[in-house]
Amino acid sequence: MGRSQSVPRGADPRFGADADDSGCPILHVDMDAFFAAVEVRRRPELRGRPVVVGGVGPRGVVSSASYEARKYGVRSAMPTLRARALCPKAVFLPPDFGQYSAASRAVMEIFRDVTPLVEPLSLDEAFLDVAGARRLLGRPAEIARLIRRRIVEQEGLTCSVGVGPSKFVAKLGSTRAKPDGLMVVPADRVLEFLRPLPVDALWGVGERAAETLRRLGLATVGDIAEAPIGMLRSSLGEAAAAHLHELAWGRDPRQVSPEQAEKSIGAEVTFDTDLAEPETIRRALLALAEKVGIRMRRAGQVGRTISIKVRFADFRTINRSRTVGGSTDVAREIFDTAWALFTGLGPGDRIRLVGVRVEGLSDAGQTPRQLALGAPEHGWREAEAAADAAAARFGRSMVRPASLLGGDDLRRTENPARP
Repeated sequence: MGRSQSVPRGADPRFGADADDSGCPILHVDMDAFFAAVEVRRRPELRGRPVVVGGVGPRGVVSSASYEARKYGVRSAMPTLRARALCPKAVFLPPDFGQYSAASRAVMEIFRDVTPLVEPLSLDEAFLDVAGARRLLGRPAEIARLIRRRIVEQEGLTCSVGVGPSKFVAKLGSTRAKPDGLMVVPADRVLEFLRPLPVDALWGVGERAAETLRRLGLATVGDIAEAPIGMLRSSLGEAAAAHLHELAWGRDPRQVSPEQAEKSIGAEVTFDTDLAEPETIRRALLALAEKVGIRMRRAGQVGRTISIKVRFADFRTINRSRTVGGSTDVAREIFDTAWALFTGLGPGDRIRLVGVRVEGLSDAGQTPRQLALGAPEHGWREAEAAADAAAARFGRSMVRPASLLGGDDLRRTENPARP
């Protein structure tokens, strides 16, 4: 972990940490194999071994894989069964989003020590605009080295950083700096950097679009830049053609936007076997409501609209929602509404997945809460706040609703792709 390379092995030295970064105020910081790295930090005996984090049941999906596991072809979003076949000696671990969220908050605080212009994209990556930090901290590449050093020293984790004139270029730089590297793409060398890249390096080009472009004889970003715009329009449509043409020429005017307020907070679970037993589903909804309540309180958010998602064995999916009288972050209140919505569906087919979500969020500190007539002054809110405090000291597994105790036989797999 102590390695601190400036250019990834085999990379072009023209885009190293000593390249001209005078026109490159944007950083993209991407943590390396984040979930797996946090697990290795917790279990040092796993260092150097292939580690896979994700759903461990038959329908589980890989959320993160260490670089040792990636050598065997294991990738995120891959079915866990396929990952086991590729790397049977790997250590497979269920996700612990509480730990990952805590590590993410610590990393984001390091970013915000450098600049207030931080735009998180997920738990493990963010854009930073460091133009205003140059006077105090030096040029962008120096700031990138500072961030990487602090993350190693304070959190025992590594990251890769791309430094560029735009968000698009900076993100490409961090991708090509992995793992544990730093890449600068000078403003006057953007086209030189982009042109050799494959077409799927462009945002918005998935497998289907890449195949369409290759059929047109367009294999690289440079090919797209030189292609007649009419050819792109006829194959991809007006909007996609304009988008790819601009990116191929390195044009991305988007600014770093630090205000990315969550519109909803939720959790869902896929059962290992399709279920019809109401009590098992009830317990799953209660566990999901507890997760949502915890996440809302951590985020300082309350919400008024509670919704459920139900996917049946034949993959039909329905959503039901209800707006309650006052904003809440209380798991018991979330569960009561979710259970009422579920029972309102009536007897039905076997169920593959259920989810709980709270929408219409607002700042808890700015949202008044009105007690219902006859409600006790202290109730579920205070109890859950006390449980949060106890969990901070002793672990969340020590403080759970009584109806979830002994529930290790609950046949479910939390979806790892939805933190």
